[in-house]
Amino acid sequence: MTLSPRLVHTAGLDPSELRAVRALLDAAFDGDFSDEDFEHGLGGMHALVQDGAGLAAHGSVVMRRVRHRGRWLRTGYVEAVAVRADVRRTGLGGRVMAGLERVIDRAYDLGALSASDEGALLYAARGWQRWPGQVHALSPDGIVRLPDEEGGVHLRPALAGPLDPAGELVFDWRDGDVT
Repeated sequence: MTLSPRLVHTAGLDPSELRAVRALLDAAFDGDFSDEDFEHGLGGMHALVQDGAGLAAHGSVVMRRVRHRGRWLRTGYVEAVAVRADVRRTGLGGRVMAGLERVIDRAYDLGALSASDEGALLYAARGWQRWPGQVHALSPDGIVRLPDEEGGVHLRPALAGPLDPAGELVFDWRDGDVT
């Protein structure tokens, strides 16, 4: 098993690798990973860990814009993090995140992700901080609050430094889940 993830842009993945990523995500999320969810993880950098049985772990970071206190921040948004069931709890998720965090720290003002309760434990252990403030999106109809997303957004300040929780986060719009 490769200890360090292979970092590659979506454009560098061949169709069979993309199919393997999709299959891993479908299995890891028990079939609850939509086409929109998959598309959200494309167009950026991928961290892939292979072992003798194939793709063991994956995550990606894509470019998004998040407004805070009137400033739009170039944000590395983590998507599609999954570890194959037979190798969970062996450190592969942490290796994937380490690769993605290197990209975020060098290329973005801010890192962000939306975490499940289970996933939040991994991210918190790596220093990601739960955003305590309001979450909004710039929708086709203007700025809308996303109260259901509040409490699930986690940040890695990177180049932007700490953010003021009294100020809202406004995410750029996208189809499917906005955060």
